[in-house]
Amino acid sequence: MLQNNPILKSKIDSLWNTLWGGGISNPLTAIEQISYLIFMKKLDDNETIAERNINEGYWKESDYNFRFKGKFTPPGMKKEDAKDKSELRWSNFKHLPAEELIHLVRNYVFPFLKELNGETSPFTKYMKNAYFIIEKPTLLLEAINKIDDIFIEIEKDASKGGHTFQDIQGDVYEMLLSEIATAGKNGQFRTPRHIIKLMAELVEPQLGHQIADPACGTGGFLLGAYQYILTDLARKKDKRTISKDEDGFERATYSSVLTPEHKKTLDESFHGYDIDITMVRLGLMNLMMHGIDNPKINYKDTLSKSYNEEGVYNIVLANPPFTGKVDKGDINPSLRVGSTSTELLFLDRISSMLRVGGKAAVIIPEGVLFGSSKAQKATREILLKDDQLEAVISLPSGAFKPYTGVKTAILVFTKVKQDSKKWNTEKVWFYELKSDGYSLDDNRRRLKDTPLPEVKVAYEKRNEEIIENRKNYFFVPIEEIQENGLDLSYNRYKEYEYVEQKYDPPKEILEKLISLEKEILTEMEELNGLIG
Repeated sequence: MLQNNPILKSKIDSLWNTLWGGGISNPLTAIEQISYLIFMKKLDDNETIAERNINEGYWKESDYNFRFKGKFTPPGMKKEDAKDKSELRWSNFKHLPAEELIHLVRNYVFPFLKELNGETSPFTKYMKNAYFIIEKPTLLLEAINKIDDIFIEIEKDASKGGHTFQDIQGDVYEMLLSEIATAGKNGQFRTPRHIIKLMAELVEPQLGHQIADPACGTGGFLLGAYQYILTDLARKKDKRTISKDEDGFERATYSSVLTPEHKKTLDESFHGYDIDITMVRLGLMNLMMHGIDNPKINYKDTLSKSYNEEGVYNIVLANPPFTGKVDKGDINPSLRVGSTSTELLFLDRISSMLRVGGKAAVIIPEGVLFGSSKAQKATREILLKDDQLEAVISLPSGAFKPYTGVKTAILVFTKVKQDSKKWNTEKVWFYELKSDGYSLDDNRRRLKDTPLPEVKVAYEKRNEEIIENRKNYFFVPIEEIQENGLDLSYNRYKEYEYVEQKYDPPKEILEKLISLEKEILTEMEELNGLIG
């Protein structure tokens, strides 16, 4: 959506430049500060919408948790210093003079934000050590005015394009997150949203499922599952609300299908973990910005001894860190692969997190599929025994540029039995995705084709059609995989076409070369004569 609105993009760029010019040059710090401000506005907008829905009879007053009723006393202040929470609403404080504005936001609004969901919520827990670092009154006033301009443009875009306000607002936030354009520690990087959509389509999360990402970063996979569920609800309620998005997938006007009961269920459905406290905060706000009021994202290393959830989740979506190493002494002893490589340990962890019948889609570097080390083979054995490994989808080599050029694949598997002694995979479906709909260079320009939905269709129909060759997608039986040392790489089993090249006899080739040399020599002599 944003790519098609240059005005909106320029306004967001201007907001970035304002903060950078004001001395906030670290990208993650800038994102955090912008996130706090946008979140302040979102709270006010949500309250206004709720008030309108109640006044018009669509909701009951008990359906919404009003944030701005009563008084608020910041920690460390006396009761007589309390303010009406209504004064902390964006629409009320944005008109204040710069000096009054920064005093109110720093001393009242931000402390109020930090305690938003109650003492026991993950949001309050991880916001405890968050800081509002905008010090200049004029900088804060300018940032607030620019955010208001952004939201005005969002509303215009929504009315013209028929989009829901919530969706585009979420896209603005995603655009801010996308500015983290370089890989982080231990091979962490953001997963392109269209790849997330494809993976959600493959595992089909449903309302009531418990959904997790053991290395969630900013929460993109959890958000992808959430959007899939909302579209599915809309599809069942009214197909007229469904349209194709820019990647060819069906999406709906989400706010039209959510009931209070749906919302309550969804608030309890999403679970994320990360070892970077900044990412935890960003992930929490990201999901809350999109309408998940109380997401369960926690600061925890899911490979460590402190994490012991097994057989809990219906759905796991993940892009674990590649080439990362962990402290051998802190690795959970229940993990079985005998390695410190994160890409192997996470596959074991994800398999154990799934309940029987639960399904996962995971991105891995292709080296995991064919590596000959003991740990790599042990990891593949777990996937083939404890799970039914359903699909290996080879992604194009530029799919994760500009972050990395590492060749990757998507694994799709369903949990059968923990610590199984027998092979629960009978055959594996292999698919080669030659294009993901974007140029495979650092610019990643959108192309006209939308090939990702074709993967979903082929995956769904894989057991219905007779596949006569191994040129694009095909099945490989477990016996053949065993004969090849549990190699799961697409190229191992692909059928290559060899076209015989015909060449002229050597004597004819030499005669042609001599003739060309004579022509070149004649032309050089003519040129020399002209030079004189």
